[in-house]
Amino acid sequence: MHVLILGGTTEARRLAELLHGTPGLRLTSSLAGRVAAPRLPPGEVRIGGFGGTEGLAAWLREHGVDVLVDATHPFAGTMSFHAARAAATAHVPLLALRRPGWVPEPGDRWREVDSLAEAAAALPGLGRRVFLTTGRMGLSAFADLPDDLWFLVRSVDAPEPPYPARTEVLLDRGPFTLDGERDVLRRHRIDVVVTKDSGGAATAPKLTAAREAGLPVVVVRRPPTPEGIPVVSTPADAVTWLLAHLGHRLPPG
Repeated sequence: MHVLILGGTTEARRLAELLHGTPGLRLTSSLAGRVAAPRLPPGEVRIGGFGGTEGLAAWLREHGVDVLVDATHPFAGTMSFHAARAAATAHVPLLALRRPGWVPEPGDRWREVDSLAEAAAALPGLGRRVFLTTGRMGLSAFADLPDDLWFLVRSVDAPEPPYPARTEVLLDRGPFTLDGERDVLRRHRIDVVVTKDSGGAATAPKLTAAREAGLPVVVVRRPPTPEGIPVVSTPADAVTWLLAHLGHRLPPG
């Protein structure tokens, strides 16, 4: 049996680790290739796009995929819709593995918005030293803001212009610690944080550090996802679903 994981996330890598070595199971993880040196999961790995919905559907057929798992980043909305349409076209069952979003806690000063453009529009009234943790994509939304705003941009790989004129880049990869996030906010004199609602524990400490410091946080809501798709929230739950779905077709372990 062949399982294709659309990955690039911590959850996708963990799912591959849990499934690797299962008797009778062929495992392939697909990475988009946006990170220069990704952490590779065990098993077969392919890097790069499929060429849209039709390309992915063709790949599913040609490689005899029995189940497709969408474990992409919560903000990879386009890929999730491609996966849903391709799975339906190729008549392949689809499971979505999506980490839960963050929930505000007492003391949080969140400003929730629907896009990076809305996040940029909110900044002039919230602070002047911005910790921008939305990754290296989409920084053009902040490029035309007034020059009195200063940005600390954290990303795994160096961003490409356009981005704000007054920008310092911090190259780093999670998981991040609470002490480390406290130090970043203090050392760079941050007075407002911008983040996407990525969820998960790896990057959540910045929210705690901002709450402790009384800082406002602009949170970009997640994009819509396809409806009618089975969804689990942890790699362990995904394994349970997959083995139940494929169990009758796998040889005894």
